[in-house]
Amino acid sequence: MSTINEEGVALPSAEPGAGGRAMPLWLTIAACSVPMFMVALDNLVVSTALRTLAVKLDASSTDLQWFVNAYVLSFACLLLTGAALGDRFGRRKIFLGGIVIFTLASIGCGMADTAGQLIFWRVVEGFGGAAVMPLSMTLLGAAVPARRRSLALGLWSAFSGLAIAMGPVVGGAVVDGLAWQWIFWINVPVCAVAIPLVIFVLGESKVPDTHLDLLGMVLATAGLVAVVWGIVNGQQDGWSSGRILGAFVGGAVLLLAFLVWQRRAAHPLLPLKLYRARAFVLTNLVSASMYFGVFGSIFMLSQYLQIAPHRTPLHAGLLTLAWTLMPMVIAPVAGLLTDRVGGGRLMALGLFLQAIGLAWINLAASADTPYSHLVGGMVIGGAGMGFVFAPTASVVLASAGPRHQGQASGANTTVREIGGALGVAVLSTVFARNGSYLGGQQFVDGLHPATWVGVCVVVAGGICALFIPRDVSPPAELAEEADGAAREGAKTAGLRSVASASD
Repeated sequence: MSTINEEGVALPSAEPGAGGRAMPLWLTIAACSVPMFMVALDNLVVSTALRTLAVKLDASSTDLQWFVNAYVLSFACLLLTGAALGDRFGRRKIFLGGIVIFTLASIGCGMADTAGQLIFWRVVEGFGGAAVMPLSMTLLGAAVPARRRSLALGLWSAFSGLAIAMGPVVGGAVVDGLAWQWIFWINVPVCAVAIPLVIFVLGESKVPDTHLDLLGMVLATAGLVAVVWGIVNGQQDGWSSGRILGAFVGGAVLLLAFLVWQRRAAHPLLPLKLYRARAFVLTNLVSASMYFGVFGSIFMLSQYLQIAPHRTPLHAGLLTLAWTLMPMVIAPVAGLLTDRVGGGRLMALGLFLQAIGLAWINLAASADTPYSHLVGGMVIGGAGMGFVFAPTASVVLASAGPRHQGQASGANTTVREIGGALGVAVLSTVFARNGSYLGGQQFVDGLHPATWVGVCVVVAGGICALFIPRDVSPPAELAEEADGAAREGAKTAGLRSVASASD
């Protein structure tokens, strides 16, 4: 039997965890965060191990790109679908399914003998990750009382920061000391912990009276596949090539058809009413700009630390900890401050700190810069990331309302991933036009203009964040819709209770 909480979300009372017994906050956060950590870590680890994979699998440069891009493509393009399936069939159920698919695909990656097999299993990993990532945040938002949500999201963001921190280190350690297969097999013990934790701690949650928008799923997925494919291949094929332009035009047509359909659909995959919330729109712009500028720049920085001067992958990964560990420290603090200060102000602070950090590193970078001259910029940039993660999650959930949190989370994660893919592609293109990998000085010649592009995009995102209102609430239409669902759900639950008593 289902009950309806005060926010209009159905919670089966017979389930353990949030629906049956009170759980400690830290255990709820762990249940939502451990699977998300696994998904985020795996992608970063693969990027660090590319040179080893090239030798062990006799992979071409195109294969190496697809070891990363195959996952990005399936992951980014199915996030909306993963969130919608969770709303319809149960968020915990789809979350668990995503964990299982991701782990089985990781085993397939570890057993791959050829580049083609690895690319195939990376695509399947993306399917699982697309269910895990958006539902992780949505399940946490449903399981934690509103008064403690910002703190919980701050701690959840710290797990995300830990994945970012450990990715280069774990990748370097595996490449230097273990077989490359361990970058995938490491997910098996994580899954063994995550599945019972999720079952025991989290209660089921889903949106009542939800229907799948199948046409919307097809149009959104096809359009995103075309756009993301164009982004990840733009640097290699040339941004003005016929294939890339055709992908962008085809993707734009499909996404336009998707938007037209969403205006007419009785049960849209992505309610366009969400975009009447200024906070939601601006927060998506913040996410896209941060991932474009920061993750594109970190992609270049991680290579710079291996080239100028030459360092092993493990050594370079350890040096990035000055940057990547900071979100673990700052994100919980930012979560505590979000309700008091306002998410937009914290996001703006974070993005401006990131711009300062990137500019510092870029001005100091040379073919033989001592690490001590770079570490200050890394610390400032990493602190900036911590000030963005938790407020972004809080504002997205608050601006959508409980009934549409899954859809809002899926939309925000999609924008974020596309921003990151575009940042890596654009900054790599700027780098290739100005420098090369032939030596330290040649790399720095390309690094400087590419990083300045990242700085400009991050500053633009900070300006957008300044206009996010301090008090965030869903648009009037969504609030009325949630109230109506809550009343209808309460009425239905009452009738069921009467019927049960009569029986």
